[in-house]
Amino acid sequence: MIRTGEISIMNPQDAVLGLLAYCKANDWAGYDPYDALNSRLFEALPFLDAKLPRLALTQAMKRFPFNLRPLLLVPKTQNPKALALFLQALLKLSKLGLLEEKECIDILAQRISDLRSPDKVFWCWGYSFPWQTSKQLVPRGAPNLVCTVFVANALLDLYEHCGTKAHLMMAISAAEYILDQLYWTEGRSTAGFSYPRPLSRDPVHNANFLGAALLFRVGKHSGEEKFFAPALKVTRYSAGRQHPDGSWDYGELPTQRWIDNFHTGYNLCALRRVGELAGTDEFDHSVLRGFEFYREHFFREDGAPKYFHDRAYPLDVHSVAQSIITLLEFQYLDESSQGLAESVLRWALANLWDEEGYFYYQKRAYGRIKIPYMRWGQAWMLLSMATFLEHLRQASPVPAHGRGGRMQETPK
Repeated sequence: MIRTGEISIMNPQDAVLGLLAYCKANDWAGYDPYDALNSRLFEALPFLDAKLPRLALTQAMKRFPFNLRPLLLVPKTQNPKALALFLQALLKLSKLGLLEEKECIDILAQRISDLRSPDKVFWCWGYSFPWQTSKQLVPRGAPNLVCTVFVANALLDLYEHCGTKAHLMMAISAAEYILDQLYWTEGRSTAGFSYPRPLSRDPVHNANFLGAALLFRVGKHSGEEKFFAPALKVTRYSAGRQHPDGSWDYGELPTQRWIDNFHTGYNLCALRRVGELAGTDEFDHSVLRGFEFYREHFFREDGAPKYFHDRAYPLDVHSVAQSIITLLEFQYLDESSQGLAESVLRWALANLWDEEGYFYYQKRAYGRIKIPYMRWGQAWMLLSMATFLEHLRQASPVPAHGRGGRMQETPK
């Protein structure tokens, strides 16, 4: 372990095991940047329960450098998306021989099952908090595409790991929910998946790509071709909205014209997966242009991953995690990407790691926000570091614990 100022730069395997212990000790539950509306004050003071107070409180708590949630009676919760990310990470760690308590996999799978959205015909999932958008209030537990996609992919990973057909059937049902409840078309070429709620018709590109990739994956496992044509149409629409420089706006509304790190990473990884599963090179150029933009615009010289493409701050833990995953995914396009992924992880361990075993939320120009968000930070970082160790193992016959306690130097 190397010390840099107050923070230790650890062997990534030690960090994975430390973070795993922290998450298990907290029963996989914690706070979220967007969980302000879980505050019991809304029950005690009903006049606060309106659109503007909801938006104001959510944004204030997301930006405030200290955690006010205990004072505002916001409980820690288990979030289905976080549990899905934890499950994917544990499956990787199990294959690497780094998971001693294998029953954790069964526990997470059961909790995911228990937390399905109630009173729905299909298997689908929503977040453990209500959240206010500019247009509508999304109730706690109401199913949405992004949460459902991540859970369904984790269930497919589990099915591929242990062959339990029940998990495959749950994932198939989730894909049927997306196809039956969320798929829409307009004219000959416009198509999408509703997000954040059914009946939404405002295209959000990461939702489109993520949903399409899941439909192709489920269709391959189930042999049901009904999933393919809608998934391909949605993919073609969002691929066609890519800018000439390789970037995507988050969505098509005037209020959604921003370009950020982790949604771009979602787009690239999902679009590559669609091409692979569909057996087509139709999207290869789009992936290449997108990754070139990603590499050029989202990383500082020291490896810090920027949240937005055009400004220095914030430096966010979610961007760290998705950057590692994306860079490793596209190493075949640029062999230096693993070195950059190592730099990103090194930066995070030097700047966002707490010796109690978790990662901080953000580093801003004025300092760090040290709140350990469970879904946004810990779940994503556990998955990204497990993915990093997986790539190290695949790249070299030398075991991860035989690398002398430090990461490789980044190629220049």
